[in-house]
Formats: sequence, structure tokens, C-alpha cells
Amino acid sequence: MKCEITEGICLISTRHTTAGIIINENESGLKEDILDLLNKLVPAGAGYRHDRIDNNADSHLKAVLLGASEALPVSAGKLELGTWQRIFFAEMDGPRSRTVNVTLLKA
Repeated sequence: MKCEITEGICLISTRHTTAGIIINENESGLKEDILDLLNKLVPAGAGYRHDRIDNNADSHLKAVLLGASEALPVSAGKLELGTWQRIFFAEMDGPRSRTVNVTLLKA
């Protein structure tokens, strides 16, 4: 599919409550640091009430910290990302079949 938007906003989102969309540097050590941080902040099996249902409360809580969407400007037909910025889909409870939505709004 081709899009002719040269100026506007790109909204990237997920419909899943145990996944997130983030923007950061695509460096292996940093990606591991992010996962380590999330695991320290929200450890699995810490007595969460939601675990009575399906034992994945930590995944939901980590997704709350990450957020389900990111909005980026589009300029001259390209996403405005910093030199090292990349877009990540963060899976907290998988692997599973997931959907990522990309919506382009023309300015």
C-alpha cells in the first residue's frame, strides 16, 4: 500500500493489554537493560490479584509502564526519528499472534 502523506502524524498502536509500543535505541545491551528494569520493577509471581485469573499480571503491569502507542511526526514523507531512535513492539506475554495498527493523519 502506498501513502502520499508528506506532512502529518503517524500513530502506532497495539490493541493488546500485555504488549507495548516504545521508541528507543536498537542496541542489544540497552534492550536487555530495559527488560531487566521491567523485571525488577514488576517481578513475576509477586502475589498480584490478577494472577488468580491467568497468571500474567506482571505482563499487564509492564505494559502499563510502556504504553500502548506512540505518535511521530511525518515530514517530507518520512517519519521524524532521531538518529538512534527505532520503534519497538514490546511483547510481555508471548509469543502470541498480535496486531499493530499504523494510522497516518495528514496535516
